[in-house]
Amino acid sequence: MSEITAAITAVGGYVPDYVLTNQILETMVDTNDEWITTRTGIKERRILKDKDKGTSYLAIQAAKNLLSKSNTDPRDIDMVIMATATPDMPVAATGVYVATQIGAVNAFSFDLVAACSSFLYGMSTAARYIESGKYKKVLLIGADKMSSIIDYEDRATCIIFGDGGGAVLFEPNNEGYGVRDEYLRSDGIGRQSLKIDAGGSLMPPTSETVANKKHYVIQDGKTVFKFAVSNMADVSAKIMERNGLEDDDVDWLVPHQANKRIIDATAKRMNLPDEKVMMNIHRYGNTTSATLPLCLMDYEKQLKKGDNLVFASFGGGFTWGAVYVKWAYSPN
Repeated sequence: MSEITAAITAVGGYVPDYVLTNQILETMVDTNDEWITTRTGIKERRILKDKDKGTSYLAIQAAKNLLSKSNTDPRDIDMVIMATATPDMPVAATGVYVATQIGAVNAFSFDLVAACSSFLYGMSTAARYIESGKYKKVLLIGADKMSSIIDYEDRATCIIFGDGGGAVLFEPNNEGYGVRDEYLRSDGIGRQSLKIDAGGSLMPPTSETVANKKHYVIQDGKTVFKFAVSNMADVSAKIMERNGLEDDDVDWLVPHQANKRIIDATAKRMNLPDEKVMMNIHRYGNTTSATLPLCLMDYEKQLKKGDNLVFASFGGGFTWGAVYVKWAYSPN
């Protein structure tokens, strides 16, 4: 009996219509287009302006896009993994609501939270369920409404993040396509470097925490950048070494879209040219859990069956890792 691997068989995505450009940000905080572009590579980001819609809306739209493109019946989905750092609300898992709303009535669902590495960790989790042989269709969604936790008077964070959602469908494969290896890491040394102080059990919400803006993301940019550059590059090189992959063997690097300089450093360590690096940070900014699937959405038509993809991410906590995937289908 052939080994079961977990292959990505469909991709979908969604970004809101409203475009927040660097020029608009110039009117909001002390910054400018040149400063943002040279330091991050970001030109614009999408924002979900409707205050009555949360992360679930982004996830639902991304899932519906995938279901429509792949002609998948949502009743056939066995489970839904919701990768997010911005759930709709505490306690009630956002993924459970998303699964119900898309008609995945036979699926069970849960949220997976690992900051910007949530989707990458979700790939590993989805793969294990598929490899068990008990599950045939696992829908992994990465979505975040980052605008809900950003202080638009803080130029250190408001220039970076955007809103969006992406989804992939995992199914069993007996030809060796799909997830081939992973190298996932974490280190609590990063707990204070990228965080939201209030809203959790350590600092429950009060009128004072709201007044003091304790519910917004804050980050030590220099520390995060230093750790991200070294660790994303290290795990990407490690996954290549473990699988005997030379630079010519890697068809695509699928990197977390946090900062163009981090992406460039990772590609350089892997000795990959720009044309092998998926990049859309200039259009969407950092959409946290959605960056990796949105890359797949934008580059799907360029992917060919048998392509070797290396996914890499780095997030708060700290969390980071790399996943090696052999692509399972060519564009129609």
